[in-house]
Amino acid sequence: MLEVSDIRFSYAGPVLKGLTFALREGELLALLGPNGAGKSTLVKLIVGILRPAGGRLLLEGRDLPAMPRREAARLIGYVAQESSLMFPLTALEYVLQGRFAQGRLIGFESDEDLREARRVMELTETTEFATRRVQELSGGERQRVMLARALVASPRLLVLDEPVANLDIEHQVKMLELVRQLTDGGKMSAIVITHELNLAAEFATDVLLLKAGQIAAHGPPGEVMTEANLSEVFHAPLTVDANPASGAPRITVSRKP
Repeated sequence: MLEVSDIRFSYAGPVLKGLTFALREGELLALLGPNGAGKSTLVKLIVGILRPAGGRLLLEGRDLPAMPRREAARLIGYVAQESSLMFPLTALEYVLQGRFAQGRLIGFESDEDLREARRVMELTETTEFATRRVQELSGGERQRVMLARALVASPRLLVLDEPVANLDIEHQVKMLELVRQLTDGGKMSAIVITHELNLAAEFATDVLLLKAGQIAAHGPPGEVMTEANLSEVFHAPLTVDANPASGAPRITVSRKP
């Protein structure tokens, strides 16, 4: 699905230092690491906001930075941490903007566009917001509408930058359950940045742990999310055992004596 090979990027100094990994079809990859590790920069390279200083990004075997923007938008659905809204759109109109990848414009949407927008709003439990202005929604409500907008074009790759940061625990779980269900079908893969370690352990199929622009560990949660790995990367006293309900790694913060 996605091949990242020796990707490098710098601002004033090096941020990403030769990352190499692959994302398989149907995989939900949790991207973990402390602030400044390079997580958001990597995501911005994948979605085309930034261009790599070196290395290769291939999506389904094709050079991603060279791909036409509209074609990339059909393949990649992106939910940023924050979205600046220039115009007073209703939630339904905002979701319909995601059909841009299909060549549609607001005011010229087809019956199919409307059906698809209503379908993804039902999936994300945002139907009740359809006629409300997006600016009037809470941060958590807006985050769910942004997910609907990303899904409306039926992307092959879903990229989410801290999608649960503004959500209560009920909707954190529901959002990640939905993303896992979508990827389990094999028609979509996903990359999720999150600081919620226990949610990542529970819902991700694989984890990429970043430290200072390099890969500290990559693999299934049970192999990557160990006390040694997490304590070294996050510089915090963490205890890891098994969730008694699921068997997934369970991370507990311990106060230093």
